Formats: sequence, C-alpha cells, structure tokens
Amino acid sequence: MTSQLPLALRWPRRQRFEHFHPGDNAAAVEALRAAAASPAAPWVFVAGSMGSGRTHLLIASCQAAIDAGRTAQYLPLAALRGSRAAAIRGMAGSDLLAIDDIDSVAGESEAEHALFDTFNRYRAEGCTLLFSASGAPGSVGIVLPDLRSRLGSLTQAVLKPLGDAERRDVLREQAGARGIELDDTVLDWLFAHHARDLGTLLDLLDTLDRASLAAKRRVTVPFLRELLRAAPP
Repeated sequence: MTSQLPLALRWPRRQRFEHFHPGDNAAAVEALRAAAASPAAPWVFVAGSMGSGRTHLLIASCQAAIDAGRTAQYLPLAALRGSRAAAIRGMAGSDLLAIDDIDSVAGESEAEHALFDTFNRYRAEGCTLLFSASGAPGSVGIVLPDLRSRLGSLTQAVLKPLGDAERRDVLREQAGARGIELDDTVLDWLFAHHARDLGTLLDLLDTLDRASLAAKRRVTVPFLRELLRAAPP
C-alpha cells in the first residue's frame, strides 16, 4: 500500500499524543504509539465513554504513523451519511486505518460484513487496523460472531476519563500557557454550567483566549456568562 489521502491536513493539531493527558491511561497510549509506529505491533481496540479521548487517540495514532514514515487514514463511522458499508470497503491505500465509533454500525449487516472483510484484508497485507467504540466488542451490539471474535482478540484499551481535579489541573496549565489566570471561582462556575469533558473544555479555553484578548478583560464569572450567552446554540 503506497498511496495516501491527505487527511492529516484537516486533523486538529491538538489531537496528538503530546497533547493527550493520560491520567490512568498510560498503557493505552503506549499500545497505540506502538501500533502506529510498526506493523508488527498488536492492533488495538479502544473503548471509552464520550469525552474519554477515543477520537483524540485515534487521530494521534494516524499522525504518529505518518511521522514514522507510514501512510494513514481515519474513518469516523458515526459522522458518515449514506452507505457506511461502501465507505468501509472504499478505505484502502494506507499502512494504518483507524476506524472510529464502530458501535454506530452495530446491527447493520452490510457494514459489519464490510468491517470483517476489511479486518481480514489488512491482516493479510501486513498493515495496521485500530478501532474504537463506547464499550468492549462483546457489549456494543455487534451481531456478526466472527467480527465480534476478531475484535475481542485485539489488545483492549479501556479508557478512564480524567477526574474533575485532573481536568482542573489541565485547564489551569493550558490557561497559564496562554497567560490566562483561572481562579477557583471561575473553575467552579465553569464545571457547574458547561460540558465537563476535556476536549470541550479546551475548545472553550481557545474561545476564552480570543475573547479576553479582544475585550482586554480578565476571565471572570461575569465575563464567562456573557461569552456563553452570546455563543450560538
């Protein structure tokens, strides 16, 4: 496999291994780093709830594969419209393929068979497949027994979301790097009134950075209220 789609140009720069805060997930990160770097490394099935970092790690794996001189593609099944079986079968030409949210096609016979065939093709060609879902292969509704068995045979990386204290530390660290001070009052209000997964919080921090610079104001609770009230729904 030698051709490569230029998908990396559209991947968010923050979604790299160096920007992932592992907490208790260091073993999962190392397994994915190894799979990205070498076709000899075990394939990985990443399981975790929304906001746990599954997409971040799959995209980071694609970039790490490219950095190692391999080609990579990323397929977000939950975001696709139309025939997802056709989309799966159409993925070719890369040394590594990361397939996100496979639970979104659970019970779709054609899509499950496409995943099964892709699994076998990549294995025969000595390439790398990575998968993610909200839970383990046996718990997300995959109907095809052979597919469920193959997915279950992979290295299982179960992600544990960061706790509130860890997320606060990450936000303070990232805010400090931008010259923004987030005191306890601001963080208390933010965690009570905003989505608490780390990716969403870091996206908000980017918005805060731009808005506070434009307004030449400190980040306070009244400023946060105004900003979020003015944000599009």
